[in-house]
Amino acid sequence: MRTLARWHVWLGWLVGVPIVMWLASGLFMTLRPIEEVRGEHLRLKQAPDALVLPGSAVASAEAQLKEMRVTMQQGRAVAILTGLDGSVRRVDFASGAAIPALGAAEAQALVAARIAGGDKADSVTLFPADRTPPDFRREVAVWRVALADGTNVYVGRDTGEIEAVRTRWWRAFDLAWGFHIMDLSGREDTSHPVLIAFAALSLTGALIGCVLMFRRRRARRIRPLQ
Repeated sequence: MRTLARWHVWLGWLVGVPIVMWLASGLFMTLRPIEEVRGEHLRLKQAPDALVLPGSAVASAEAQLKEMRVTMQQGRAVAILTGLDGSVRRVDFASGAAIPALGAAEAQALVAARIAGGDKADSVTLFPADRTPPDFRREVAVWRVALADGTNVYVGRDTGEIEAVRTRWWRAFDLAWGFHIMDLSGREDTSHPVLIAFAALSLTGALIGCVLMFRRRRARRIRPLQ
């Protein structure tokens, strides 16, 4: 036990400073919401302007588009259109013809072609934008293709694109992150009273421990001989 106590003291000297630095920096980072750190609260709200391309049937004034992204899908140029109301749809970029929403078989085929092991799917399930699974957490209608190895691949029903890949390790990491920031619901809030309080208590405990190490060393030096 004395040997362990001696090692504990020496390890305390080695890791004490980094622990104090980690806790102090962690406490500092919890003091303000990340949105405020990024300066998002300084942005003045503006009415969104519709995307209009003169002479284009796809991006006309009547379409009320927020943005347009052009990509290649199955050998043809496809425009993924996001409306001012948040709706998403696909059209053929050359002709402007609407492309139907992705079906289960198409989603499974896309995963099989683009994901290693994607040809071993256990199930394909559609989730509406307002009821997406916890490991996706985005308001996008998606197909979840569950693979045999436990990986969940999310394919956008209206975008025709792979929106996210969630492995078992990702889900474990996400849970650990939730515990780390003490936010198991949304797992995004890094500035809330509980986290700030525990960070402050941890830093106080670490500082007291560092002070006690100096005191113990000083007490050994002045101990009288028997």
